Amino acid sequence: MKLATLKNGTRDGKLVLVTRDLEFYVDASAIAPTLQAALDNWTVIAPRLQELADEVEAGSKIAKRIKLDTQELHSPLPRAYQWADGSAYLNHVELVRKARGAEIPQSFWTDPLMYQGGSDSFLGPRDDIVMADPAWGIDMEGEIAVITDDVPMGANLEQARSAIRLVMLVNDVSLRGLIPGELAKGFGFFQSKPSSAFSPVAVTPDELGDAWDGGKLHLPLHVDLNGAPFGRANAGIDMTFDFAQLIAHAARTRPLGAGTIIGSGTVSNKLGGEPGKPVAMGGVGYSCIAEIRMIETIETGAASTPFLQFGDHVKIEMFGADGASIFGVIDQTVRPCPPKNDGD
Repeated sequence: MKLATLKNGTRDGKLVLVTRDLEFYVDASAIAPTLQAALDNWTVIAPRLQELADEVEAGSKIAKRIKLDTQELHSPLPRAYQWADGSAYLNHVELVRKARGAEIPQSFWTDPLMYQGGSDSFLGPRDDIVMADPAWGIDMEGEIAVITDDVPMGANLEQARSAIRLVMLVNDVSLRGLIPGELAKGFGFFQSKPSSAFSPVAVTPDELGDAWDGGKLHLPLHVDLNGAPFGRANAGIDMTFDFAQLIAHAARTRPLGAGTIIGSGTVSNKLGGEPGKPVAMGGVGYSCIAEIRMIETIETGAASTPFLQFGDHVKIEMFGADGASIFGVIDQTVRPCPPKNDGD
């Protein structure tokens, strides 16, 4: 089934169930008022939601179908108790480090990278990316994410895998110009990681069919910039750590509460053992601008592709084997902050 959150003037919105073709939704708030409420009691709520989904897909008139407008949607969880983002595609990490003449420490191949992001103000899938200064190095990062049930501290891989309840896409917005200064302090990201946006719907793993193997999603992630293909990297390739490993890593010293979101990090593929090529050159491209800039730096000594500027348009989407959109599209434009009033 596919679940979404309708904007209704409240912080957490209203839970709706979306048809498989993403054309309609039905109000599911009588079963659970919000997605977080559903996750808090998933074993009881999920079968009732599935029953409604089956009735809707079968054409039953028991629930009123309403035409879906993704402008009206929040991210599936407008805010979450926890958002932890990994960096599971080490090709991405390797490129970033290679551009500054550094090698990947051996431990990176066995111990996942992860940071805890802000989770109190996610962007909707069609919300603008509003920033004060493009000099901050505004970048998109196309990723996959899962939402978990409760996970006990010290969970093993099977416990971690069985806790995955929903899958969605992410645009993990990064401010590349601020990252070095923050990391230099030795205390992690904060200002350089503003609000992320998630796909219009979150789907149960069974909706993904053979593309989902329990820990990886084996489909290309489509990232477009200003109407042109920018990335087509396959999310199931070159993923060093799958979601079970990322969840177990996050739960090593603490339990994870239901509704925890775990991100994959930027989806990134190699090409014949070497850094990938742009889509226009026959490669699968990139899921973030930083990666192509790193390749440019390695090859020519300087980056030439600019980070996002005001007016730039980003789309992130994934399609099934039948060509249909699975999660809907993250569709965002970079806009300047409105001017402050005098006295502010």
